[in-house]
Amino acid sequence: MKEKQQHITDRNESGLSNLTDEELWVSSVVADDTQQYDVDQAFERFRKRTGLDQSGRQSYKWYRTWSVAAVAIVLLGLITVTAYWQGSRQIQSNFSDIVVEAPLGSKTKLTLPDGSTVWLNAGSKMVYSQGFGVSDRRLAFQGEGYFEVEKNDEMPFLVQTHDVNVTVVGTKFNFRNYPEDEEAVVELLEGKVALENQLKEEAVRYLSPNEKMVLHKATGEMDITSAKVKEVTLWTENILLFDEDLLPDIVRELERSYHVQIEIENEDLKQTRFYGQFNQLEQNIYDVLDMLSETGKLKYHEEGKVIYLK
Repeated sequence: MKEKQQHITDRNESGLSNLTDEELWVSSVVADDTQQYDVDQAFERFRKRTGLDQSGRQSYKWYRTWSVAAVAIVLLGLITVTAYWQGSRQIQSNFSDIVVEAPLGSKTKLTLPDGSTVWLNAGSKMVYSQGFGVSDRRLAFQGEGYFEVEKNDEMPFLVQTHDVNVTVVGTKFNFRNYPEDEEAVVELLEGKVALENQLKEEAVRYLSPNEKMVLHKATGEMDITSAKVKEVTLWTENILLFDEDLLPDIVRELERSYHVQIEIENEDLKQTRFYGQFNQLEQNIYDVLDMLSETGKLKYHEEGKVIYLK
């Protein structure tokens, strides 16, 4: 009894008269900085007061362990995806351009990384990325080319020029667009192509087999008509075919095919059309000019390295 009265007196003197014995225990633990705080003992006391069994503490440990593991896996996945994406972008940005040209007087045939085949006529040029077929199938082009495109619905084949862009999935077509020509021409043998006019704003146009598109560069007008497209690829077999073509167009073709320089002296001749078919391997430039002269519409003579028509 005496000890209990002494305990109450001590509580009153310390200003803790309103606290329970349990609160006094907690306060003594916090107040004593020199006392070692034992987590296990504290949890054991908490378990006894709340009725929590040992499996609860074990489950808590496992929950924390799996939570940390799950966060680590998610972070690792994000890091891996980010690293792959950045690495892929870095690789693609380091791809260099590949330039293919067909010199004047010759032709070139090549197979692209996607398996598509391209024939380039004399004086033509094509540029594509070293990563062609990785994320896209896009190339820049000028001149004349015959394309046999491998089908890939997920990755269209795009031919870009200053005047008109041609998009295909898998098809065969001939594309003629030399910078000095007054017209750009696309002729379709198989499949379907989409045509995007770069000179005049209009809806995308489409070609079906045995159709021909002519883009007039001066006006930006695009015409689509039926055509005998089987003859359009004769140049890949070294056959020159002029089907009522204007003389200036014929001259440009002869200059590229035979690597010569030709001048038209008579302005009236520029509106004259000719028909003819020549084998480039068997007939030289003079054979061609002789046959054109036999029509009675023109004569030619040569001075130095220049051939003049009048």
